[in-house]
Amino acid sequence: MTTAVVTSKGQIVIPSKIRKRLNIKRGTKLYIEERGEELVVKAVTPAYFEKIAGVLQTKGKLSKALLKERAKDKEGEFRP
Repeated sequence: MTTAVVTSKGQIVIPSKIRKRLNIKRGTKLYIEERGEELVVKAVTPAYFEKIAGVLQTKGKLSKALLKERAKDKEGEFRP
């Protein structure tokens, strides 16, 4: 088990072994989720987005709506 201490500013230091293993570098954004009495911290990386892709279960409706909107925008664009 690895521990960390919370500073007076509410900051914690992620131990270097964990940062290296998870490829967390300066500027990496972290997602923090509260689960009852626990905190879950996840690095927001391209792999994270791939993992959560499709969570909303729109069944393609959102993509179709965006394509429809883009087609409308194209119709209104100025073409010389």
